[in-house]
Amino acid sequence: MSKKPDPELIDEENPEWTDEMFRESVRFDALPESLQTKLRGRPKATITKERITIRLSKEVVEQFRASGEGWQTRVDAALKDWLKTHSPA
Repeated sequence: MSKKPDPELIDEENPEWTDEMFRESVRFDALPESLQTKLRGRPKATITKERITIRLSKEVVEQFRASGEGWQTRVDAALKDWLKTHSPA
């Protein structure tokens, strides 16, 4: 096995870590809380949705998908709107 790095796999912008980089690194939980919050990404939503499987007619799915990104949210909104005037029972 060759010890030479494959030139195809060398990424100049993201070089492989050296031993010195590992020594200087800091654990995530040792970072200040304010920085941890920024690095963690988007906070979890306070109102979460439940993942389910549902079978809808092809026409309904095509119409909502054709409306662009966020179509699942619009399906949810349409069902909520229906519930305002109907009883699911």
